[in-house]
Amino acid sequence: MSQTRKILYSILGIYLLLIVLAVLFTGWSRNDNTEFLPQNEFKLIDWFSIGPLGFNKAVLYLLIAAALTMWTMVYVARRMQARPNRTQTAVETLYGLMRDNITRGNMDDKMAAKWFPFIGALFLFIWYSNLIGFIPLPTNTEEKFNLFGANVPSFAIYAATANLSVPLVLALIVFIAFVAEGVRAKGPIGYLKSLIPAGIHGPAAIPIFLLEVASTFMRLLSLSVRLFANMLAGHLIILFMAGGLAVLLGITALGVIILPFGIAIYLFEVGLVATLQAFIFATLSAIYLGGSVAESH
Repeated sequence: MSQTRKILYSILGIYLLLIVLAVLFTGWSRNDNTEFLPQNEFKLIDWFSIGPLGFNKAVLYLLIAAALTMWTMVYVARRMQARPNRTQTAVETLYGLMRDNITRGNMDDKMAAKWFPFIGALFLFIWYSNLIGFIPLPTNTEEKFNLFGANVPSFAIYAATANLSVPLVLALIVFIAFVAEGVRAKGPIGYLKSLIPAGIHGPAAIPIFLLEVASTFMRLLSLSVRLFANMLAGHLIILFMAGGLAVLLGITALGVIILPFGIAIYLFEVGLVATLQAFIFATLSAIYLGGSVAESH
């Protein structure tokens, strides 16, 4: 038997032993907890206000993501060397993904040079927002713990992109950008005419035009809801599998059983979903921008 297999069997044996001990010592009786409300993890409570502007955990996460985005862009601009180190190699790989796969892959070189800073910043901002959303930070002001006499907010995970308003604002910016680019390239009438696919003439053009207009506005949903729903669902599943379901049902042993699945889902979300959603949002934005100036819709 290989060493890896021995380690896996040992981990599985310890896991099964913990399940047996949890069931024996805590039981399997259900005692519903009506005080625990999972949705409160996503409730925004203002910590302080400056005039009409409130500062809460969503604003904190957005500021962190914005700071990381600006740092990365400045790093790319100022610290490139002829003989790159490991950090620069990773940054250049990320730069190549944004420039070649996302931007140049969906528009001509002239337009790509113009819009790359926007697409690159958009990708980085969403990527950082998604990633830091899985870092536990002391942001849960409803539940506090005592630390050397001070009441400190509990640690929690929260993504600003799991709040619909953030992806929606980003989608609105992209929407305004590609419509403005299309109008600039073709003129208002020409852009509206370009919504009708080539080869459609006569009365059939009217319903097709209306469908295409509706489809254009639906891009707001294709951008915002996809990002919002994936991040919200991921955080909810992690919350339930990491112990929230056991708390709701009042079954302690259940927490031991589902915790490894919660860890696996957490790693999956961090390793794939956070990056994939940023890539999809940026790629669709580049597609919409490139399509707005194309000769045929």
